[in-house]
This record gives sequence, C-alpha cells and structure tokens, in this order.
Amino acid sequence: MSYHRSVRAVAILVGLMIPAQAMALEFVAVGPRAMGMGGAGVAVTTDALATYWNPAGLAMTQTVDIRIQGGGQVIDRFGLGDAVHDLENFNTSDTSNANRARAQDIADRINRPGATASVNGSAGLYVKGHLSEHAFGFNVSDVATGGGFVSSPLQALQPGGPNTPVSLTGQMALRGLEARQVAFSYAYAFSDKTFSFGVTGKIIQGAAYNGSTTLTGGTDVSVTNNFGKPTLSTAFGIDVGAIYRPSSWLRFGVVAKDINQPTFDAPGGGELKLGPQVRGGLAVNPYSSLTLTADVDATSNKTLVPGVKSQVLSLGAEQTIFSEFMSFRLGAFKNMKDTGTPFTPTAGLGLRIFALRVDVGGGYDFREKGALVSGSLSLTF
Repeated sequence: MSYHRSVRAVAILVGLMIPAQAMALEFVAVGPRAMGMGGAGVAVTTDALATYWNPAGLAMTQTVDIRIQGGGQVIDRFGLGDAVHDLENFNTSDTSNANRARAQDIADRINRPGATASVNGSAGLYVKGHLSEHAFGFNVSDVATGGGFVSSPLQALQPGGPNTPVSLTGQMALRGLEARQVAFSYAYAFSDKTFSFGVTGKIIQGAAYNGSTTLTGGTDVSVTNNFGKPTLSTAFGIDVGAIYRPSSWLRFGVVAKDINQPTFDAPGGGELKLGPQVRGGLAVNPYSSLTLTADVDATSNKTLVPGVKSQVLSLGAEQTIFSEFMSFRLGAFKNMKDTGTPFTPTAGLGLRIFALRVDVGGGYDFREKGALVSGSLSLTF
C-alpha cells in the first residue's frame, strides 16, 4: 500500500468514526507522563504505553521498554464531596430549628441537579520491542471507570414532630465497569518514520457493577463495598492508530479505539456496548528538549453517570534537562461536555538513571476538589 493510499485509508476510517456516539467509557489518562501533560498522549507516546494511547507510536522509536504503571482520578461535581462530608458529620440528636435548617441545606446540596462523582483508574504491565521498522507491544492491564449519583433524594424530616431528632436519609446509585484486558499491538513505520500505522487487538473481560449505598445523617458513607457483585463477560476489541511526522519538529496523531464495538453483559440483564472513541493529537518540538502537545476527543463519549458526557481537550508541555536526566511537565484539561468542571491543572516529574525511569504525575481541581495521580517504573533500552 502506498504512503498516500495509507493516509487516505486512515482519514476515511476516522471520518466514519466521528459521527458515532460512544456508549460507555470515557478516555482514561493512562501513565504519569501523559497525565502530567494534561492527559495528552496520542501524538507523543512512543514507549510501551503506546499500546493504550496509539499503537502507531510504538514504531516511532527503536527501543525496548518494560514498565508498570498505576493511577486514578476522582471528579467531584458541584461540591458533592463536601456535602457528603457534612452529611457524615451531621448531629441527628440536635433538635433545634437551626439544625433542621442545616439538614435541609445538606439535602439541597446533595440533591442539586448535576451533583455527581466520577472515578476512573488504570494499572498494568506494558512491554514494547522492535525489529527494524517493525514494532511490537503487549500489555496486561485493567482500565476502570465508575460513578455515583443520587437515586433517592435526601429528605430532612423530624418524624416525631418539633423538638425531636432530625432524620436525614436518601440513597446513591453506584455504577462501574472494569476492562480487564490482554492486548497485543503491531506497528510499522516507513518513509524514514514520516508515517506509522499501528493496530491493537484486545481480549477483554468486562466486569460490570450496579450497586447502591445509603446516605444517612451522622453515618459514614460506604462506597467501595457497595458496588455489588460484578457481572463478568468476555469480548474482543480492536484499536487502530496513525502518526504523521512531516518534519522533525511536528507530529500529528490519531487513534480510534474499540472500533468493533465490543459488548458486555450488564447487571440485571441487557448489554453494555463500548462505542468507538476517536482522539486526535498534535506535538510540536520548538527545540529538541521541549515538547508542546495537545489532544482532543473527536467523539462525545457517554459515561456511567446519567447526563454526563466526556469530550476532553488536553494541553501540555514537557521540558527535559541534562539529556533527559530530569523531565518537568505541566498541563491542563477540560471536559468540554461537562459544564460542572473547569480546566484542571496538572504537573509531573520524570527521572532517568541509565535505563531506569521513574515518573510521577497528577492534578487537582481547585474549584470542585477533584484529583488525579499516577506513577510508573520502567526500564528503557
């Protein structure tokens, strides 16, 4: 296949995917380097994590890379976390009118439309190798997403009448999906690495959760133990990606994940389908030690929280010093479909000692108090 025919084929594929609506998972920021740069990784990831971000990146460098990584993110919308904290510390034995008003305020904040919480995380082992212009990779990993939202509104009552204890009760629904996967990737670069193309095949065990937790004034809210027993099923997924490097300082990347729409069993019957996710990326190197990058979701992806979609814009920068002995990263990201979250700043740090690399990254939403963190340990030859 010629170079121009390859470009055209990828463009047609992406064009077909853009109108599709993903039916479940948002794009999770996997790895501390991408997380430190605002969650941008499609055009810049060339290590073993390219098996997740964009398999075409595997062929852009001739290295062997073995790494383990783990990370997670919590998104708190409209102050739900603070309201739940106040609920847990609420004094139900105080019978005053002021305490009844406080109970109503807590209920109003938790019942507020759009007050939800989302979580996602990833962990795994990732390996990359190469043979001339051919590159190979695999990972054994778990990518999980979930969320919580009020299913039975909180009610602030005094069942016994005035001057009796205040009752503050409701219920929160909990939803989750783990994609436990073994993935195998192949990539090829040609025209002196001007263009690369990659594909990943994934055997995925889906673990779907559907639980609930009771919200009671003066009682700690238990979440982790109330997602319920998972419904397990297995499916096969396919990702494809491409990178175009017209010059040494400029790269464009695109990835389409789960293009075959793998389907899993849902709790209580029915199915949970993963629609295609399409994301584009850009990387610019004004000089060799500085990288500026940006990613954007072409698809609007549904999440497990009703009414919340995910379409993320990510911006980032990386400055290396002393031949990559240290790497400093800054970034920010914004879910353009979620008005309840602002741009979230991120930062990261990398340290390289010979073949050993240690990386950390994270971010914090100072308005809504959502947080994310990631770390990895790798050997790169």
